[in-house]
Amino acid sequence: MKNIAIITGASSGIGRSFLRLIAKERGVYNSLPFDEIWAVARRADRLLEVTSSIGDDRIIPVTADLTSPDDMDEIALRLQDEDIRIGLLINCAGMGFKGLAEDISVNDIEAELQLNCVALGKLSRICLPYMIDKQPCFSLSEGPRMINIASSAGFLPQPGFAGYAASKAYVISFSRALGVELAPYNIAVTTVCPGPVKTEFQSKATHGASSEFTGFRKLVAVDPDKLAEAAIKASRKGRRMLVYGFSQKALHVASKVLPTSVILAIESKLMPKADASQRNDKITGITPLPISSEEESV
Repeated sequence: MKNIAIITGASSGIGRSFLRLIAKERGVYNSLPFDEIWAVARRADRLLEVTSSIGDDRIIPVTADLTSPDDMDEIALRLQDEDIRIGLLINCAGMGFKGLAEDISVNDIEAELQLNCVALGKLSRICLPYMIDKQPCFSLSEGPRMINIASSAGFLPQPGFAGYAASKAYVISFSRALGVELAPYNIAVTTVCPGPVKTEFQSKATHGASSEFTGFRKLVAVDPDKLAEAAIKASRKGRRMLVYGFSQKALHVASKVLPTSVILAIESKLMPKADASQRNDKITGITPLPISSEEESV
């Protein structure tokens, strides 16, 4: 039986950092040595570039668009065709779009929810039979692991980032419940909640309008390699949640203490104010939103 790790979103950003770190695990991850590391991403060229640069023959590039039912079925069939045990699943693929809901295309909203919510839930379910042992032979400290990348945005509603924040709230809720369900099988699920991370995300979230964070976000943006390292350590310990960074820990506490109405009032004050005439023109002369091409995951 082959023991494998699966990492989605592996061609860039946090997923690429995870792939590099897991490839260095020449010994064992808890009790499971990885015979193969499946690196899953949609962009074949970027994926091959990353895997070649690491130079580990255990890495198996898997080109798949996780929003495609056909590609997801291919992963499921590939698992069925081999004698496999999954020791680590890292759901890292995700996307987000900044702006008012009325300014975001229908396709962008759909793709965001499909990747962040549907694909994460579906892939987790596909992988569970290969992680669960009906008679666990490992202790909780040694058992299989799942790491789901959420966001501190999921702690509370965020006007101007509504769909993304809502999708990450799903990841947090789903992961917490799944962790309880899988505890009897000695499988630990760790939800990772960072704030801004120095990846391509900002550029994609703004359709290239901004490649760097500004203001307070620039001051608290974190390195993806350090985030991945912290997430792996938290997963080894069986932690259910990692809120990464002092500012995000403070936000987490605030989301529990302050009424949502107060938080929304504060956020509304921080939102950029559109010119009133422009807003009126949009309302009186609104046209069907354009359907944009599919965005790449980060």
